[in-house]
Amino acid sequence: MTFPVSNESIKKSHTSIDAVDMFCGAGGLTHGLELAGVDVRLGVDIDPACAYPYEHNNKSVFLLKSIENLEKKDVIPYINNSNFLLLAGCAPCQPFSTYRQKNNILIDKRWYLIEHFSRLIDTIKPHFVTMENVPRLAKQDVFKEFVSNLESKNFFVSFSIVNCADYGIPQKRNRLVLLASKLGPISLMKPTTPMPFSLTVRDAIKNCPLLHAGEVHSHDPLHQAPSLSKVNMLRIQASKPGGSWRSWDKALVTDCHKKTTGQTYPSVYGRMVWDAPSPTITTQYYGFGNGRFGHPEQDRAISLREGAILQSFPPKYSFVPPNSKVSKKTVGRLIGNAVPVNLGKIIGETFIEHLREIIEKDI
Repeated sequence: MTFPVSNESIKKSHTSIDAVDMFCGAGGLTHGLELAGVDVRLGVDIDPACAYPYEHNNKSVFLLKSIENLEKKDVIPYINNSNFLLLAGCAPCQPFSTYRQKNNILIDKRWYLIEHFSRLIDTIKPHFVTMENVPRLAKQDVFKEFVSNLESKNFFVSFSIVNCADYGIPQKRNRLVLLASKLGPISLMKPTTPMPFSLTVRDAIKNCPLLHAGEVHSHDPLHQAPSLSKVNMLRIQASKPGGSWRSWDKALVTDCHKKTTGQTYPSVYGRMVWDAPSPTITTQYYGFGNGRFGHPEQDRAISLREGAILQSFPPKYSFVPPNSKVSKKTVGRLIGNAVPVNLGKIIGETFIEHLREIIEKDI
């Protein structure tokens, strides 16, 4: 069943799509959608730290509210003149992460945020829906029920696991991307930068100014790296790009990694490789010991700014108000949790091209 599109609607809208970002965070998805030409009218999030970066860098309005309490009446004022509407809902992924699953943390109220997203789809009745999350979610009943509900409302649904490095993002980051349309079948566009054309760490951050551990750059407060203890300085100096702590002198190896249980974590305390995409940027990427987050060449972890660039945020994207104190924990969380901007752009371009094809066919 194809959702009807009136000739008057076609004449008015051409390929214009408005959107609401239900879990907007610092604006990664919103910024990408806007770059693609989607007009994001509203971003909703429960985290007050998202308000400044979201509104400062985007044209959209930020609403501080939990999706559990969000109602149609909260959204309608921003979309009442929309011809084609996209609802985006990239719920927090921690309940579905491999780490939490391994540690038997199976009950988390954030699982049910997807059900609230489904509720809002039913009441707001958009033309298009998108969701981005960790791959493991695809195996969960809550996701299967979400897809089933979309299909029962006459949405055409597709979803796939994508590597962000295939879509102009200098980062190995596997994500579940769902697209749904009431106008007809839809699927994410083909990779734009498949191997061996992926962007690399060098492509992304080679022009970032030299920085020492414990230093904050004078012109960019986000270009900062935490200081290193004496032993961690020796460790990073002993680390080779792409290598691991297994090649260190035994005196430098941590006690936990000497145990049998620690042998399965070779990528911590590692350096990135210049000529390959970075590893997944997590919420704690600014710490050398939290993964392979050492700079490929300089004796420090990558800076907050470099992590944002590896998430494909523009180099000037602002995360804190001018002259405000930068909390590494807060900014790291905002950046690590974000949908990579370029993935948002790909999603937006996919919907715009899909609408264009539907309109051309109906005309």
